[in-house]
Amino acid sequence: MKWQLLHAAQLAQPLPADWAQAGTVMVMPSTNSDQASQAAQLMCSRAGEADALLLVVLDDARQGFIHIANQVFAATTSTWFGYVAQDAFAGRQWLATGVLTLTLKAKGLLAFNDGKWGGALAAFGLGRRSWFSQNYDGQLFYPGYTQHYADTELTVLAIGNAQYCYSPQAVLVEVDWGKDAKPVNALDKTLFAQRKTGWLKTRVKNTACLEIFK
Repeated sequence: MKWQLLHAAQLAQPLPADWAQAGTVMVMPSTNSDQASQAAQLMCSRAGEADALLLVVLDDARQGFIHIANQVFAATTSTWFGYVAQDAFAGRQWLATGVLTLTLKAKGLLAFNDGKWGGALAAFGLGRRSWFSQNYDGQLFYPGYTQHYADTELTVLAIGNAQYCYSPQAVLVEVDWGKDAKPVNALDKTLFAQRKTGWLKTRVKNTACLEIFK
C-alpha cells in the first residue's frame, strides 16, 4: 500500500490515473497533517496489500469528513473503497484481512475493529464500490449529514439488507482520548431519526435494524 498527501482543492482536478485505478482506495480526511502522516505510514507498512492507495486529504477549508470522503469516492474507480480517520492505529494485515473477509463473505460493507463498537458499527469501513454506488446516487455517504451519523446510516443500510460483515482481526483502532466526552451533532441526530421513519425504512428489507441506533 502507498499513500499520498493532497489538499482538498486538488480534488477539483482529475487525479492521476494510477491513483484513481488502484484496486483499493482508502480516504483519510485530515485537519492535522502531522497526525495523519504518522497514521498513514503505519497503515501502509501494515496493510499487507500491494495494490492499494491511501489518500490523505487536508481539509483546509473545513468542508468536513463526509464531504471530502464523497469527493474522493467520486474521483476514483477502485473495486474496494474505504474510509478512516487520522486518529486510527493500524494492526498488522488490517487491509488484507478486510479485503479477504469481504471476498469470502460476499458482502458490501465491512466494519474494522475500532476498539469501541465490537463490530456493531462501521465507524471505519471498507466496502465494494458496486454496493456503495447504489445507495446515494453514486455517493459514499448521504450528504445531508455534517459531522455524525453518516457511517451509522450506511451501517444500517448494510445490516438491513444482509450486506454487512465484521472481522475482529482487521484492526483500525480509534485513538481519541476525549471521544467519550464529545457530544454528537444534534442536527445530525435529528436527521437520522427522521430518515429512519422515511427513506431508510423504504430501503431496508429487515426493518428491525432501524432500532439498533438511536
